[in-house]
Amino acid sequence: MADEKLVLTLESGDVVIGLRPDLAPGHVERIKELVGEGFYDGVKFHRVIPGFMAQGGCPQGTGMGGSSKPDLKAEFSDAAHVRGVCSMARTSYPHSANSQFFICFDDARFLDKQYTVWGAVESGMELVDALPKGEPPAKPGVILKASIVSA
Repeated sequence: MADEKLVLTLESGDVVIGLRPDLAPGHVERIKELVGEGFYDGVKFHRVIPGFMAQGGCPQGTGMGGSSKPDLKAEFSDAAHVRGVCSMARTSYPHSANSQFFICFDDARFLDKQYTVWGAVESGMELVDALPKGEPPAKPGVILKASIVSA
């Protein structure tokens, strides 16, 4: 269990994600910074692919944007991309993660050591499963509020 948690409040309830600064200290720090600024509040899950993942964190809701902060240096680890794992989205350039992230619905080990794992869902995965599907969904799921809580 992680010491700090990211809570994503959706219309359907809370998704609680244990943060993993042991795997990705820079990425966890960025997420905490963005949460503190209210960056994720009102942001949509713009890409939700059944059996693969739900992606959010783009302020425009298109998948093309990020925060005004500089991109992050990759922090790849041996952590497996399996159900509930939270990882950073990026372009084809490894050091381009910024604010977008995804939550794996299922085993996606082909992403291992190529994307930065920064946490895992501890409760509320059924809410992630229920997000509207599509690229983008017709009526995307929205993060009403993101907050950091101590365990």
